Amino acid sequence: MTRRVFRYVPFTIEQDRTAEPEYEARCVSGDETECGAQSGTYRHPGPVEEWQRRHAQETRHLRYRRNFGDYAVMRPPAELAALLSGSGGTV
Repeated sequence: MTRRVFRYVPFTIEQDRTAEPEYEARCVSGDETECGAQSGTYRHPGPVEEWQRRHAQETRHLRYRRNFGDYAVMRPPAELAALLSGSGGTV
């Protein structure tokens, strides 16, 4: 039986700047059931906020579920990254 020891490595978690974030909203107004109207997905919050304003004007609905999505990258500390890049390994 082989034994492995895993040690704590202080990775940092950063937003992946190469991928665009996503914004969207869904109307959750309603007593018995939610309205369910959706803004669609955009790369900036502005169009979603404008959709909310228009939907509220048209329907008087005032409650929305907003979603923001992005991608994250885990970065090893510099000394570990140097070791990995020298050996061709990945984390």
